[in-house]
Amino acid sequence: MQLVINSRGSYLKKQQNCFLVKNEDKVFEVSANKVESILITTSATITTDAIKFAVENNIDIVFLDHFGDPYGRVWHSKLGSTVLIRRKQLEIANKEQGFKLARGWIEIKINNQIEFLKDLKKNRPEKREEMDEYITNINTMIHKLLELDGVLDEARGTIMGIEGMSSRHYFNALSYIMPEKWKFEGRSRNPAVDEFNCLLNYGYGVLYSMVEKACILSGLDPYVGFMHTDNYNKKSLVFDLIEMYRIHVDRTVVNLFSKRKVKEEYFDKIPNGLSLNKEGKALLIQSLNEALDQSIGYHGRNIKIRNTIQYDCHKIANELIK
Repeated sequence: MQLVINSRGSYLKKQQNCFLVKNEDKVFEVSANKVESILITTSATITTDAIKFAVENNIDIVFLDHFGDPYGRVWHSKLGSTVLIRRKQLEIANKEQGFKLARGWIEIKINNQIEFLKDLKKNRPEKREEMDEYITNINTMIHKLLELDGVLDEARGTIMGIEGMSSRHYFNALSYIMPEKWKFEGRSRNPAVDEFNCLLNYGYGVLYSMVEKACILSGLDPYVGFMHTDNYNKKSLVFDLIEMYRIHVDRTVVNLFSKRKVKEEYFDKIPNGLSLNKEGKALLIQSLNEALDQSIGYHGRNIKIRNTIQYDCHKIANELIK
């Protein structure tokens, strides 16, 4: 489970083999054996004993800003596996192998979008014709993607253009099926200008921290990307890999609107947009964790959705050193 600290003024400390959390509403304990990570989303106090206890139990502590973006992490200093993996990342970045990996990740993302729109279409017969048009447009994009060949230095711009156009059709389709009150005009980021994007951005931030952790555990260097270039202090590989898993946040957010769980009071107005408040964060994080804890059949295994990220990262790392 994720231990989420989202009440301002909360206090986290170690007590025997547990984390003890105090806030204005309650006091409770959580066994370290049940905690995979700790998310701190607000001003809080954490003792050095609690930090040491988390490190000893391989529990990462992630700090999120009010947009949901991770701005810091406390974890042990050991990188997973062998340095050979990170050397191979650099070697294949502009070779055919690197191109095929990066193209494959975008292919998975676009296929996820198509499958989600097909699922949404099933229960909306009155909108089937328009949804079919969106799906057809995205299918056109994936055909263009699969026609590409070569190396990333030559094809990067084209791939990102195809991915961007696919996402434009996709989010137009999602807005189309939303209740009139919650429709939105494309993507907006930091700050979001509407409630849908506000939830989506925060969910992506939570997901980002999970992908980064999976990279580190599998021995992949989060800073050595393929599609996203190696800008200073930018975890390019995390931006590459997260594309395959955004769908879990998308489904969670759309589901919240479909079940009428989203309320206006979950959002605070800030300059140029909106931010998610304590109640909104609690709703989203709980719903996302419930979705990620569902078990699915995956490459012949029955595993939780959240564990597919680690599975894929280990698979990528193993392919690099074959």
